Amino acid sequence: MISYAYAQNTAAQDPLISLLPLILMFVVLYFLMIRPQMKRAKEHKNLVENLQKQDEIITSSGIVGKIININSTYITLEVGDTQNKTEVIVKRQAAETLLPKGTIKEIF
Repeated sequence: MISYAYAQNTAAQDPLISLLPLILMFVVLYFLMIRPQMKRAKEHKNLVENLQKQDEIITSSGIVGKIININSTYITLEVGDTQNKTEVIVKRQAAETLLPKGTIKEIF
């Protein structure tokens, strides 16, 4: 009455074929996430290294200002219009976008 269950004899798969989906996912992850992030980091590093006095920037917190003093770690920004000049000190790494010259005059 009781029949015995036998394991099916499947053909042995190649180990490379079984690892192919994992390798494919890593390749897709590299090209869609890792590579663009490294490119953005390299561009930001170049931006921070090439900052000069009188450059107009936007910081990561959204402050728009003109660089009036710069050293290896900090930037002094002049924010506000010509009557209400305020100086703000931020870390050099906080510079996010370099604006074209004269952009701040258009804002105020």
